[in-house]
Amino acid sequence: MNNKDVKKMVEIIDEQMRKEGLSRRDALKLMGLGGAAAWMGGASDAQAATKASASSDKKAKIVIVGGGAGGIMAAARLRKAAPNAEIVLIAPNEIHLYQPGQVFMAAGLYTEDDIKGKNADLIPDGVKWVKDEVKVFDPDNNSVETAKNGKIKYDFLVVATGLQYDYERIEGLTVDLIGQKGISSVYLNDPVKGTAKGGVITWEWFKQMRAAAEKADPDNPIEVICTQPSTPIKCGGAPQKILYLSDDMLRGNSPLGGKDVHENARFTFAKKGKKLFGIKSYNQTLLKLTVDYGNIYDAFGHDLVAIDADKKLATFDYHYLEKGEWDEDLEEFEVIPMVKKVQMKYDFIHIVPPMKAVDAVANSPIGWQKGSAKGWMAADRHTLQHIKYKNVFGIGDILGIPLGKTGGSARHHGPILQENLIAVMEGKEPKAQFDGYTVCPLKTQYGQIMLAEFNYNGPAPSFPLDPSVPRWIWWAFDLYMLKPMYWNLMMKGLM
Repeated sequence: MNNKDVKKMVEIIDEQMRKEGLSRRDALKLMGLGGAAAWMGGASDAQAATKASASSDKKAKIVIVGGGAGGIMAAARLRKAAPNAEIVLIAPNEIHLYQPGQVFMAAGLYTEDDIKGKNADLIPDGVKWVKDEVKVFDPDNNSVETAKNGKIKYDFLVVATGLQYDYERIEGLTVDLIGQKGISSVYLNDPVKGTAKGGVITWEWFKQMRAAAEKADPDNPIEVICTQPSTPIKCGGAPQKILYLSDDMLRGNSPLGGKDVHENARFTFAKKGKKLFGIKSYNQTLLKLTVDYGNIYDAFGHDLVAIDADKKLATFDYHYLEKGEWDEDLEEFEVIPMVKKVQMKYDFIHIVPPMKAVDAVANSPIGWQKGSAKGWMAADRHTLQHIKYKNVFGIGDILGIPLGKTGGSARHHGPILQENLIAVMEGKEPKAQFDGYTVCPLKTQYGQIMLAEFNYNGPAPSFPLDPSVPRWIWWAFDLYMLKPMYWNLMMKGLM
Protein backbone atom coordinates (compact mmCIF):
# COMPACT_ATOMS: atom_id res chain seq x y z
CA MET A 1 0.00 0.00 0.00
CA ASN A 2 1.55 3.32 -1.08
CA ASN A 3 1.00 6.78 0.43
CA LYS A 4 -1.77 7.58 -2.07
CA ASP A 5 -3.65 4.43 -1.05
CA VAL A 6 -3.19 5.28 2.61
CA LYS A 7 -4.51 8.81 2.12
CA LYS A 8 -7.59 7.48 0.34
CA MET A 9 -8.19 4.92 3.06
CA VAL A 10 -7.89 7.57 5.78
CA GLU A 11 -10.54 9.63 3.97
CA ILE A 12 -12.89 6.64 3.88
CA ILE A 13 -12.29 5.92 7.56
CA ASP A 14 -12.79 9.58 8.47
CA GLU A 15 -16.19 9.48 6.78
CA GLN A 16 -17.16 6.31 8.61
CA MET A 17 -15.99 7.83 11.91
CA ARG A 18 -18.34 10.75 11.36
CA LYS A 19 -21.18 8.30 10.76
CA GLU A 20 -20.30 6.63 14.06
CA GLY A 21 -20.59 10.00 15.81
CA LEU A 22 -16.89 10.85 16.10
CA SER A 23 -15.35 14.02 14.78
CA ARG A 24 -12.20 13.58 12.73
CA ARG A 25 -10.18 15.59 15.25
CA ASP A 26 -11.39 13.57 18.23
CA ALA A 27 -11.00 10.24 16.44
CA LEU A 28 -7.44 10.92 15.33
CA LYS A 29 -6.54 12.30 18.73
CA LEU A 30 -7.80 9.13 20.38
CA MET A 31 -5.80 7.03 17.95
CA GLY A 32 -2.70 9.06 18.66
CA LEU A 33 -2.45 10.00 15.00
CA GLY A 34 -2.30 13.31 13.24
CA GLY A 35 -3.49 12.50 9.74
CA ALA A 36 -2.32 10.40 6.82
CA ALA A 37 1.35 11.26 7.36
CA ALA A 38 1.19 9.99 10.92
CA TRP A 39 -0.02 6.58 9.76
CA MET A 40 3.21 6.12 7.86
CA GLY A 41 5.82 8.35 9.46
CA GLY A 42 5.42 8.74 13.21
CA ALA A 43 3.09 8.83 16.16
CA SER A 44 1.85 12.02 17.77
CA ASP A 45 2.16 13.05 21.40
CA ALA A 46 -1.34 11.74 22.05
CA GLN A 47 -0.05 8.18 21.85
CA ALA A 48 0.86 8.35 25.53
CA ALA A 49 0.17 4.69 26.21
CA THR A 50 2.98 3.60 23.92
CA LYS A 51 5.48 6.43 24.39
CA ALA A 52 8.62 6.22 26.46
CA SER A 53 11.17 8.93 27.23
CA ALA A 54 13.84 7.14 29.28
CA SER A 55 17.35 7.22 27.86
CA SER A 56 20.88 6.55 29.04
CA ASP A 57 24.35 7.38 27.74
CA LYS A 58 25.93 4.54 29.72
CA LYS A 59 27.88 1.80 28.03
CA ALA A 60 26.47 -1.70 28.38
CA LYS A 61 25.92 -4.82 26.32
CA ILE A 62 22.26 -5.59 25.68
CA VAL A 63 21.40 -8.95 24.11
CA ILE A 64 17.92 -9.42 22.59
CA VAL A 65 16.84 -12.98 21.82
CA GLY A 66 14.19 -13.25 19.13
CA GLY A 67 13.52 -11.60 15.77
CA GLY A 68 9.74 -11.38 15.79
CA ALA A 69 7.62 -8.34 16.60
CA GLY A 70 8.78 -8.08 20.22
CA GLY A 71 12.48 -8.45 19.47
CA ILE A 72 12.49 -5.96 16.60
CA MET A 73 10.51 -3.40 18.62
CA ALA A 74 12.87 -3.79 21.56
CA ALA A 75 15.89 -3.30 19.29
CA ALA A 76 14.40 -0.17 17.71
CA ARG A 77 13.50 1.40 21.04
CA LEU A 78 16.73 0.55 22.85
CA ARG A 79 18.93 1.65 19.97
CA LYS A 80 17.47 5.15 20.31
CA ALA A 81 17.28 5.14 24.11
CA ALA A 82 20.80 3.83 24.74
CA PRO A 83 23.04 5.20 21.95
CA ASN A 84 26.28 4.12 23.66
CA ALA A 85 25.15 0.57 24.36
CA GLU A 86 26.27 -2.43 22.34
CA ILE A 87 23.07 -4.10 21.18
CA VAL A 88 23.08 -7.65 19.84
CA LEU A 89 20.00 -9.30 18.31
CA ILE A 90 20.10 -13.10 18.13
CA ALA A 91 17.55 -14.46 15.67
CA PRO A 92 17.74 -17.05 12.87
CA ASN A 93 14.90 -15.75 10.70
CA GLU A 94 15.65 -13.81 7.53
CA ILE A 95 11.93 -13.37 6.84
CA HIS A 96 9.59 -11.43 9.09
CA LEU A 97 5.90 -12.32 8.99
CA TYR A 98 3.06 -9.95 9.78
CA GLN A 99 1.28 -12.73 11.63
CA PRO A 100 -2.09 -10.97 12.20
CA GLY A 101 -2.44 -11.07 8.41
CA GLN A 102 -2.74 -14.84 8.35
CA VAL A 103 -6.45 -14.67 9.20
CA PHE A 104 -6.98 -12.31 6.27
CA MET A 105 -5.06 -14.81 4.13
CA ALA A 106 -7.46 -17.50 5.31
CA ALA A 107 -10.37 -15.24 4.32
CA GLY A 108 -9.01 -14.75 0.80
CA LEU A 109 -8.12 -11.08 1.29
CA TYR A 110 -4.32 -11.24 1.61
CA THR A 111 -1.76 -13.38 -0.15
CA GLU A 112 1.34 -14.86 1.44
CA ASP A 113 3.49 -12.14 -0.14
CA ASP A 114 1.29 -9.48 1.49
CA ILE A 115 2.50 -10.43 4.96
CA LYS A 116 6.18 -11.02 4.27
CA GLY A 117 9.05 -8.65 4.93
CA LYS A 118 12.79 -8.88 5.46
CA ASN A 119 14.32 -8.62 8.90
CA ALA A 120 17.30 -6.93 7.27
CA ASP A 121 14.99 -4.00 6.46
CA LEU A 122 13.74 -3.78 10.05
CA ILE A 123 16.80 -4.22 12.24
CA PRO A 124 18.10 -0.75 13.16
CA ASP A 125 21.53 0.49 12.10
CA GLY A 126 24.04 -0.10 14.85
CA VAL A 127 22.42 -3.33 16.06
CA LYS A 128 24.58 -6.41 15.54
CA TRP A 129 22.53 -9.28 14.11
CA VAL A 130 23.68 -12.78 15.01
CA LYS A 131 21.78 -15.18 12.73
CA ASP A 132 21.59 -17.99 15.21
CA GLU A 133 19.34 -19.64 17.78
CA VAL A 134 19.78 -19.62 21.54
CA LYS A 135 19.84 -23.13 22.96
CA VAL A 136 20.72 -22.38 26.59
CA PHE A 137 19.95 -19.44 28.89
CA ASP A 138 22.45 -19.10 31.75
CA PRO A 139 21.32 -16.05 33.74
CA ASP A 140 23.55 -16.94 36.70
CA ASN A 141 26.55 -16.24 34.46
CA ASN A 142 24.93 -13.50 32.34
CA SER A 143 25.28 -15.48 29.13
CA VAL A 144 23.39 -17.38 26.47
CA GLU A 145 24.66 -20.29 24.41
CA THR A 146 23.86 -20.38 20.71
CA ALA A 147 23.76 -23.26 18.25
CA LYS A 148 26.60 -21.98 16.04
CA ASN A 149 28.31 -19.05 17.75
CA GLY A 150 28.95 -20.43 21.20
CA LYS A 151 28.39 -18.39 24.34
CA ILE A 152 27.48 -14.71 24.20
CA LYS A 153 27.79 -12.60 27.35
CA TYR A 154 25.51 -9.71 28.27
CA ASP A 155 24.94 -7.02 30.85
CA PHE A 156 21.21 -6.92 30.12
CA LEU A 157 19.02 -9.51 28.44
CA VAL A 158 15.70 -9.09 26.61
CA VAL A 159 13.79 -12.34 26.04
CA ALA A 160 11.56 -12.11 22.96
CA THR A 161 11.50 -15.70 21.78
CA GLY A 162 7.76 -15.96 21.25
CA LEU A 163 6.13 -19.35 21.71
CA GLN A 164 6.06 -22.65 19.87
CA TYR A 165 3.23 -24.74 18.47
CA ASP A 166 2.71 -28.24 19.82
CA TYR A 167 0.63 -29.96 17.11
CA GLU A 168 2.05 -33.36 18.07
CA ARG A 169 0.40 -33.14 21.50
CA ILE A 170 -2.79 -34.11 19.63
CA GLU A 171 -2.55 -37.85 19.10
CA GLY A 172 -2.60 -38.80 15.43
CA LEU A 173 -1.88 -35.30 14.17
CA THR A 174 1.29 -34.36 12.32
CA VAL A 175 2.12 -31.11 10.59
CA ASP A 176 2.15 -32.96 7.26
CA LEU A 177 -1.56 -33.75 7.63
CA ILE A 178 -2.54 -30.09 7.76
CA GLY A 179 -4.01 -29.21 4.38
CA GLN A 180 -5.20 -32.78 3.77
CA LYS A 181 -8.32 -34.79 4.56
CA GLY A 182 -10.36 -31.79 5.66
CA ILE A 183 -7.79 -30.58 8.22
CA SER A 184 -6.64 -26.96 8.43
CA SER A 185 -4.80 -24.67 10.83
CA VAL A 186 -4.29 -20.98 10.13
CA TYR A 187 -1.43 -20.81 12.62
CA LEU A 188 0.95 -22.98 10.61
CA ASN A 189 3.99 -20.92 9.64
CA ASP A 190 7.77 -21.04 9.56
CA PRO A 191 9.42 -17.60 9.67
CA VAL A 192 12.89 -19.15 9.40
CA LYS A 193 11.94 -20.65 6.03
CA GLY A 194 9.81 -17.63 5.18
CA THR A 195 6.50 -19.43 4.79
CA ALA A 196 3.00 -18.78 6.09
CA LYS A 197 1.40 -22.00 4.93
CA GLY A 198 -1.47 -21.86 7.42
CA GLY A 199 -3.16 -18.92 5.72
CA VAL A 200 -2.77 -20.46 2.26
CA ILE A 201 -4.06 -23.83 3.41
CA THR A 202 -7.03 -22.36 5.26
CA TRP A 203 -8.20 -20.35 2.25
CA GLU A 204 -8.17 -23.58 0.26
CA TRP A 205 -10.08 -25.18 3.15
CA PHE A 206 -12.66 -22.36 2.91
CA LYS A 207 -13.10 -23.03 -0.81
CA GLN A 208 -13.36 -26.79 -0.39
CA MET A 209 -15.92 -26.31 2.37
CA ARG A 210 -18.05 -24.09 0.18
CA ALA A 211 -17.92 -26.57 -2.69
CA ALA A 212 -19.06 -29.34 -0.33
CA ALA A 213 -21.85 -27.18 1.13
CA GLU A 214 -23.16 -26.37 -2.34
CA LYS A 215 -23.69 -30.12 -2.91
CA ALA A 216 -25.22 -30.76 0.52
CA ASP A 217 -28.67 -29.88 1.87
CA PRO A 218 -30.08 -28.78 5.27
CA ASP A 219 -31.29 -32.31 6.05
CA ASN A 220 -27.78 -33.71 5.65
CA PRO A 221 -25.42 -30.80 6.33
CA ILE A 222 -21.65 -31.02 6.23
CA GLU A 223 -20.07 -31.12 9.70
CA VAL A 224 -17.45 -28.46 10.48
CA ILE A 225 -15.51 -28.33 13.75
CA CYS A 226 -13.37 -25.41 14.94
CA THR A 227 -11.24 -26.04 18.03
CA GLN A 228 -9.47 -24.04 20.71
CA PRO A 229 -6.90 -25.76 22.98
CA SER A 230 -6.73 -25.57 26.75
CA THR A 231 -3.24 -23.99 26.68
CA PRO A 232 -2.47 -20.27 26.41
CA ILE A 233 -2.47 -19.29 22.73
CA LYS A 234 -1.28 -16.50 20.49
CA CYS A 235 -4.28 -14.27 19.76
CA GLY A 236 -7.05 -15.84 21.81
CA GLY A 237 -9.74 -14.68 19.38
CA ALA A 238 -8.28 -16.36 16.27
CA PRO A 239 -10.18 -19.67 16.70
CA GLN A 240 -13.49 -17.80 16.63
CA LYS A 241 -12.39 -15.58 13.75
CA ILE A 242 -12.06 -18.67 11.55
CA LEU A 243 -15.40 -19.97 12.83
CA TYR A 244 -17.37 -16.83 11.98
CA LEU A 245 -15.60 -16.03 8.71
CA SER A 246 -15.99 -19.55 7.33
CA ASP A 247 -19.69 -19.51 8.22
CA ASP A 248 -20.11 -16.10 6.60
CA MET A 249 -18.27 -17.34 3.51
CA LEU A 250 -21.06 -19.90 3.06
CA ARG A 251 -23.53 -17.00 3.10
CA GLY A 252 -21.84 -15.64 -0.03
CA ASN A 253 -19.99 -12.77 1.64
CA SER A 254 -16.39 -13.73 0.82
CA PRO A 255 -14.42 -12.93 -2.36
CA LEU A 256 -15.86 -16.19 -3.71
CA GLY A 257 -19.39 -14.74 -3.65
CA GLY A 258 -22.13 -17.20 -4.56
CA LYS A 259 -25.53 -18.02 -3.11
CA ASP A 260 -26.28 -18.48 0.57
CA VAL A 261 -25.67 -22.14 1.49
CA HIS A 262 -24.94 -21.75 5.21
CA GLU A 263 -27.93 -23.92 6.15
CA ASN A 264 -26.12 -26.80 4.45
CA ALA A 265 -23.41 -26.77 7.12
CA ARG A 266 -23.36 -27.37 10.87
CA PHE A 267 -20.54 -25.70 12.80
CA THR A 268 -19.31 -26.86 16.22
CA PHE A 269 -16.96 -24.69 18.26
CA ALA A 270 -15.11 -26.85 20.77
CA LYS A 271 -13.10 -25.45 23.67
CA LYS A 272 -12.38 -26.53 27.23
CA GLY A 273 -13.58 -23.23 28.68
CA LYS A 274 -17.19 -22.46 29.51
CA LYS A 275 -17.42 -19.07 27.76
CA LEU A 276 -16.74 -17.65 24.32
CA PHE A 277 -15.00 -14.67 25.90
CA GLY A 278 -13.88 -14.02 29.45
CA ILE A 279 -15.37 -10.53 29.66
CA LYS A 280 -19.14 -10.44 30.12
CA SER A 281 -20.09 -7.75 27.58
CA TYR A 282 -17.98 -9.31 24.82
CA ASN A 283 -19.20 -12.79 25.69
CA GLN A 284 -22.85 -11.71 25.48
CA THR A 285 -22.32 -10.28 22.00
CA LEU A 286 -20.69 -13.49 20.77
CA LEU A 287 -23.29 -15.76 22.35
CA LYS A 288 -26.03 -13.78 20.64
CA LEU A 289 -24.17 -14.04 17.33
CA THR A 290 -23.98 -17.82 17.52
CA VAL A 291 -27.71 -17.96 18.24
CA ASP A 292 -28.53 -15.53 15.44
CA TYR A 293 -26.38 -17.42 12.92
CA GLY A 294 -28.49 -20.49 13.64
CA ASN A 295 -25.98 -23.14 12.56
CA ILE A 296 -23.20 -22.68 15.15
CA TYR A 297 -23.16 -24.87 18.25
CA ASP A 298 -20.85 -24.32 21.22
CA ALA A 299 -19.28 -27.45 22.67
CA PHE A 300 -17.92 -26.06 25.92
CA GLY A 301 -15.74 -28.29 28.07
CA HIS A 302 -14.27 -30.09 25.05
CA ASP A 303 -10.48 -30.27 24.57
CA LEU A 304 -9.19 -31.95 21.40
CA VAL A 305 -6.77 -34.77 22.28
CA ALA A 306 -6.73 -37.08 19.24
CA ILE A 307 -7.65 -37.20 15.59
CA ASP A 308 -8.13 -40.02 13.08
CA ALA A 309 -7.59 -38.31 9.74
CA ASP A 310 -8.65 -41.32 7.66
CA LYS A 311 -11.94 -41.81 9.50
CA LYS A 312 -12.42 -38.04 9.97
CA LEU A 313 -13.01 -38.59 13.66
CA ALA A 314 -11.98 -36.15 16.42
CA THR A 315 -11.65 -37.26 20.05
CA PHE A 316 -12.10 -34.79 22.91
CA ASP A 317 -11.62 -34.86 26.63
CA TYR A 318 -14.99 -33.63 27.86
CA HIS A 319 -14.65 -31.87 31.21
CA TYR A 320 -17.77 -31.57 33.33
CA LEU A 321 -18.94 -31.46 36.93
CA GLU A 322 -20.99 -34.16 38.60
CA LYS A 323 -23.00 -33.80 41.78
CA GLY A 324 -21.64 -35.95 44.59
CA GLU A 325 -22.73 -36.62 48.15
CA TRP A 326 -24.32 -34.09 50.48
CA ASP A 327 -21.80 -32.33 52.76
CA GLU A 328 -23.51 -31.73 56.09
CA ASP A 329 -20.85 -29.32 57.33
CA LEU A 330 -20.97 -27.10 54.23
CA GLU A 331 -24.67 -27.81 53.67
CA GLU A 332 -24.16 -28.35 49.98
CA PHE A 333 -23.54 -31.18 47.55
CA GLU A 334 -19.96 -32.10 46.72
CA VAL A 335 -18.99 -31.16 43.15
CA ILE A 336 -16.75 -33.71 41.45
CA PRO A 337 -14.69 -32.76 38.33
CA MET A 338 -15.11 -35.45 35.69
CA VAL A 339 -13.52 -36.21 32.32
CA LYS A 340 -14.67 -38.60 29.63
CA LYS A 341 -13.79 -39.24 25.99
CA VAL A 342 -16.18 -37.89 23.38
CA GLN A 343 -15.87 -38.51 19.66
CA MET A 344 -17.20 -36.27 16.90
CA LYS A 345 -17.38 -36.96 13.17
CA TYR A 346 -16.44 -34.13 10.84
CA ASP A 347 -16.09 -33.28 7.19
CA PHE A 348 -13.84 -30.29 7.87
CA ILE A 349 -11.91 -29.37 11.00
CA HIS A 350 -9.88 -26.27 11.82
CA ILE A 351 -7.37 -27.02 14.56
CA VAL A 352 -5.70 -24.44 16.77
CA PRO A 353 -2.66 -26.24 18.17
CA PRO A 354 -1.73 -26.42 21.83
CA MET A 355 1.05 -23.89 22.47
CA LYS A 356 3.93 -23.75 24.90
CA ALA A 357 7.00 -21.74 25.81
CA VAL A 358 10.06 -22.40 23.67
CA ASP A 359 12.16 -25.21 25.11
CA ALA A 360 15.24 -23.08 25.78
CA VAL A 361 13.22 -20.86 28.13
CA ALA A 362 11.12 -23.62 29.68
CA ASN A 363 14.22 -25.66 30.50
CA SER A 364 16.14 -22.76 32.04
CA PRO A 365 16.13 -20.79 35.31
CA ILE A 366 14.32 -17.90 33.62
CA GLY A 367 11.11 -19.92 33.20
CA TRP A 368 8.49 -20.32 35.92
CA GLN A 369 9.44 -23.47 37.80
CA LYS A 370 5.93 -24.44 38.90
CA GLY A 371 2.29 -23.43 38.71
CA SER A 372 -0.04 -22.84 35.78
CA ALA A 373 2.58 -20.66 34.03
CA LYS A 374 5.35 -23.26 34.35
CA GLY A 375 7.87 -22.89 31.53
CA TRP A 376 6.87 -19.37 30.50
CA MET A 377 9.24 -16.53 31.42
CA ALA A 378 8.94 -15.68 35.10
CA ALA A 379 8.31 -11.95 34.79
CA ASP A 380 6.60 -9.42 37.00
CA ARG A 381 3.22 -8.78 35.36
CA HIS A 382 3.63 -5.01 35.65
CA THR A 383 7.34 -4.22 35.16
CA LEU A 384 8.12 -7.12 32.75
CA GLN A 385 11.32 -7.62 34.74
CA HIS A 386 12.35 -11.15 35.72
CA ILE A 387 11.31 -11.93 39.28
CA LYS A 388 14.85 -13.06 40.24
CA TYR A 389 17.31 -11.81 37.61
CA LYS A 390 16.95 -8.04 37.68
CA ASN A 391 18.95 -7.49 34.46
CA VAL A 392 16.56 -9.69 32.47
CA PHE A 393 13.35 -8.40 30.86
CA GLY A 394 10.75 -9.94 28.57
CA ILE A 395 8.47 -8.80 25.77
CA GLY A 396 5.73 -10.50 23.80
CA ASP A 397 4.27 -14.00 23.82
CA ILE A 398 6.95 -15.65 25.98
CA LEU A 399 5.92 -13.71 29.08
CA GLY A 400 4.31 -15.81 31.79
CA ILE A 401 1.79 -13.16 32.76
CA PRO A 402 -2.04 -13.34 32.84
CA LEU A 403 -2.69 -11.43 29.61
CA GLY A 404 -0.72 -10.30 26.63
CA LYS A 405 -0.19 -12.86 23.85
CA THR A 406 -1.18 -10.45 21.08
CA GLY A 407 0.67 -7.99 18.87
CA GLY A 408 -1.27 -5.16 20.49
CA SER A 409 0.02 -6.23 23.89
CA ALA A 410 3.60 -6.42 22.61
CA ARG A 411 3.22 -2.86 21.33
CA HIS A 412 2.33 -1.78 24.87
CA HIS A 413 5.13 -3.87 26.34
CA GLY A 414 7.64 -1.87 24.29
CA PRO A 415 7.66 1.42 26.21
CA ILE A 416 7.43 -0.37 29.57
CA LEU A 417 10.48 -2.43 28.65
CA GLN A 418 12.36 0.68 27.51
CA GLU A 419 11.56 2.71 30.62
CA ASN A 420 12.38 -0.06 33.05
CA LEU A 421 15.51 -1.47 31.44
CA ILE A 422 16.96 2.03 31.14
CA ALA A 423 16.06 2.71 34.78
CA VAL A 424 17.99 -0.37 35.88
CA MET A 425 20.93 0.68 33.67
CA GLU A 426 20.92 3.96 35.60
CA GLY A 427 20.85 2.18 38.96
CA LYS A 428 17.20 2.99 39.64
CA GLU A 429 14.13 0.91 40.41
CA PRO A 430 11.83 0.09 37.48
CA LYS A 431 8.61 2.06 37.91
CA ALA A 432 6.77 1.86 34.57
CA GLN A 433 3.72 -0.38 34.85
CA PHE A 434 2.13 -2.57 32.18
CA ASP A 435 -1.61 -2.62 32.87
CA GLY A 436 -2.30 -5.87 31.02
CA TYR A 437 -3.58 -4.15 27.87
CA THR A 438 -4.67 -6.65 25.23
CA VAL A 439 -6.61 -6.09 22.05
CA CYS A 440 -8.47 -8.66 19.98
CA PRO A 441 -10.02 -7.42 16.72
CA LEU A 442 -12.53 -10.25 16.60
CA LYS A 443 -13.89 -10.71 13.08
CA THR A 444 -17.54 -11.64 13.45
CA GLN A 445 -18.21 -11.67 9.70
CA TYR A 446 -16.77 -10.22 6.52
CA GLY A 447 -16.80 -6.44 7.02
CA GLN A 448 -17.44 -6.50 10.79
CA ILE A 449 -15.06 -6.54 13.76
CA MET A 450 -15.71 -6.35 17.48
CA LEU A 451 -12.70 -4.46 18.83
CA ALA A 452 -12.27 -6.20 22.19
CA GLU A 453 -9.82 -4.15 24.23
CA PHE A 454 -9.20 -5.03 27.86
CA ASN A 455 -6.60 -5.09 30.61
CA TYR A 456 -6.11 -6.61 34.05
CA ASN A 457 -9.16 -4.70 35.31
CA GLY A 458 -11.60 -5.51 32.51
CA PRO A 459 -12.75 -3.68 29.34
CA ALA A 460 -10.38 -0.88 28.32
CA PRO A 461 -11.80 0.75 25.15
CA SER A 462 -9.71 3.43 23.47
CA PHE A 463 -12.69 4.99 21.68
CA PRO A 464 -16.03 6.48 22.85
CA LEU A 465 -17.97 3.70 21.13
CA ASP A 466 -19.53 0.59 22.63
CA PRO A 467 -16.68 -1.91 22.22
CA SER A 468 -19.03 -4.90 22.29
CA VAL A 469 -20.69 -3.82 19.01
CA PRO A 470 -19.08 -5.17 15.80
CA ARG A 471 -18.40 -2.34 13.34
CA TRP A 472 -17.18 -1.89 9.78
CA ILE A 473 -14.78 0.85 10.87
CA TRP A 474 -12.65 -1.61 12.83
CA TRP A 475 -12.64 -3.99 9.86
CA ALA A 476 -11.32 -1.18 7.69
CA PHE A 477 -8.59 -0.35 10.21
CA ASP A 478 -7.53 -3.96 10.53
CA LEU A 479 -7.58 -4.81 6.83
CA TYR A 480 -6.15 -1.63 5.36
CA MET A 481 -4.35 0.38 8.02
CA LEU A 482 -2.81 -1.81 10.69
CA LYS A 483 -0.39 -3.54 8.34
CA PRO A 484 1.34 -0.35 7.14
CA MET A 485 1.29 0.90 10.74
CA TYR A 486 2.97 -2.34 11.83
CA TRP A 487 5.79 -2.10 9.29
CA ASN A 488 6.34 1.66 9.39
CA LEU A 489 5.57 2.63 12.99
CA MET A 490 5.44 -0.33 15.34
CA MET A 491 8.55 -2.09 14.02
CA LYS A 492 10.45 1.18 14.17
CA GLY A 493 9.57 1.82 17.79
CA LEU A 494 7.46 4.85 16.90
CA MET A 495 4.25 3.60 18.48
